[in-house]
Amino acid sequence: MGKYGVNVKVLRFLLLMKSERRFRVYFPMKARKEDANFDSLIQLVVKSQILAGGRGLGTFKSGLKGGVHIVKADQVEDIAGKMLGQILVTKQTGPQGKVVSKVYLCEKLSLVNETYFAITLDRNTAGPVPIDVFTGITDEDAAKVVDGLAPTVADRKDSIEQVKKLYELFCKCDCTLLEINPIAETADKQLVAADAKLNFDDNAAFCQKEIFALHDPSQEDPQEVAAAKADLNYIGLDGEIGCMVVEAFKILTSDDKVKAILVNIFGGIMKCNVIASGIVNAAKQVTLKVPVVVCLEGTNVDQGKRTLKESGLALITADDLDDAAEKAVKAYK
Repeated sequence: MGKYGVNVKVLRFLLLMKSERRFRVYFPMKARKEDANFDSLIQLVVKSQILAGGRGLGTFKSGLKGGVHIVKADQVEDIAGKMLGQILVTKQTGPQGKVVSKVYLCEKLSLVNETYFAITLDRNTAGPVPIDVFTGITDEDAAKVVDGLAPTVADRKDSIEQVKKLYELFCKCDCTLLEINPIAETADKQLVAADAKLNFDDNAAFCQKEIFALHDPSQEDPQEVAAAKADLNYIGLDGEIGCMVVEAFKILTSDDKVKAILVNIFGGIMKCNVIASGIVNAAKQVTLKVPVVVCLEGTNVDQGKRTLKESGLALITADDLDDAAEKAVKAYK
């Protein structure tokens, strides 16, 4: 973010993958002489690095409360050791939680005011909210945002420039979300990004190689990772019936939570008989351990149903989506 002129104000930071003393090389144990609390140990933020929000209010399965702690320097090793390798459950992870394999250390900032700032995409304009994608952000646009933030001590002109730079970052990095929580004011009258979350457009991976090189698949659902390698979108859901496209057959059958598979396809450009052949071929390549219900509608639907019937496989056909859902539930129960 600093590359685009955004005030990040991080004095020192370090990523740890195990509890170790090497952080002392990066952080002095005592505060600097110019600080008012020179005689006391400095405070560090120890933050669990998982791909989920709500970490501060999360709970480790070990019983430790909070995935973010502000501690004195001599307590870092202890708290980091209690986080690393443990499962953190937040409102976004689900009850299974995520394993913390890294913690982030940085010096605690002295902030005088905190608020929230975000830029996301507007589906109607296919551009950042609420900016005209063709003209870009103007001084007037940025001023309205700053007035909404209502800074108490930060210089207004500098704050307007910060908003413009955040917009530039959003566009040039192909972001789909830029969330600064908090965007804060410091005693030296600066507006700074004290913490941030950024999402990026997967379609821009080819031109954002530096960013996508940071991708950590260990934090994602293994089945979603496997699907991505095959250029598929797979979304794990609650429940026991998997909805699929033909190419995802193997991924679905590998999911122990799936008790039945429902295929619901409308054959428009792609004819139903071709889709049915694909389903039959895929089913023959895997060991079917769960019932498969197929609902086809569209071009050559009768040929498609005949292909399924003559396949010799235990495929259940349905006339519409309601019928398919009922048959899927009945089949696995």
